[in-house]
Amino acid sequence: MAKLIYMMNTSLDGYTEDEQGGFGWGAPKDEEVHTWIFKHVSSFRTCLYGRKVYETMLYWETAHTIPDQPQFVLDFARQWQAAEKVVYSRTLTEPRSTHTRIERSFDPDAIRKLKADTGHDIAVAGPELAAWAIQAGLVDEFQMRICPVVIGGGKRYFPSGVRLDLELIEERRFRNGEIFLRYAVRGQPG
Repeated sequence: MAKLIYMMNTSLDGYTEDEQGGFGWGAPKDEEVHTWIFKHVSSFRTCLYGRKVYETMLYWETAHTIPDQPQFVLDFARQWQAAEKVVYSRTLTEPRSTHTRIERSFDPDAIRKLKADTGHDIAVAGPELAAWAIQAGLVDEFQMRICPVVIGGGKRYFPSGVRLDLELIEERRFRNGEIFLRYAVRGQPG
């Protein structure tokens, strides 16, 4: 059975975006981080996105057409283009990338079936979409890239009112002060 993995960038104070909806502060700015993240996420061949994260990730649909891209960027663009993408949105009418379908609502049973029928890990990105999956007990693992910035408010990485027991299974520190943490879920939401 596939694992559903919630992976997002977060500020040190636990936000995925600031009060104005911005998350540019979390964009990798250094080749060491880019290279490591791209290699790490290459196992995700199915990605579940909220609309806002999907619209940000659309960059990768055409990144290979921008002149003078480094090889690691071209490699990730190809991986992203090949991945199956499910976008949860009530406003998007058509997908703007290959291998993409739009779903109007989150269906926990459909995700359970997808996990049972898929032979590779599935990524979920977007704090609202992830909150639904967390509350339904579907998330098996949390992966966060913690950026050395405090933004003071906005959209939180974890939803309110959920309690989970977690086990640290990986950590990675980068020269620029960023930290990658990976936790397995050891219990159901409470």
